[in-house]
Amino acid sequence: MSEKTVRVGIACWVFNPAGLILLGKRLSKHGFGTWAPPGGHLEFGESPTECASRELFEETGIFIPNTHFHQVDITNDIFPDRHYITIHYRADSITATPILCEPDKCEMWKWFNPNNVPQNLFSPAEKFIMKINTELRKNQRN
Repeated sequence: MSEKTVRVGIACWVFNPAGLILLGKRLSKHGFGTWAPPGGHLEFGESPTECASRELFEETGIFIPNTHFHQVDITNDIFPDRHYITIHYRADSITATPILCEPDKCEMWKWFNPNNVPQNLFSPAEKFIMKINTELRKNQRN
């Protein structure tokens, strides 16, 4: 990406009934080998929750209506050659099994405990996980 524009990314944090989150191992050049939730780029004319629903379905075969996604964070993600504002959405109690719908972009999908995620997280995902784990520790002290 050579143009100097800021893009909007959408991250879909899907939690199963056991409280585990769904992460995929990225194969794209941008973030190769890192783990990230399903997500992608907001398209022209699309609402962020519509994007969350669409991206989740395109990548995993799991359909969740856009009305079931709730915004939980926004991160400012600056890479050497890109700049994103990432809007993080959450959907809970998903019992569906993810399918590898885009094997050229993702090696695998796996469920993780939010307190025990892989070390090599994609930068926006790492920022989000650090924030929620800090908030959980703070709530446990109170």
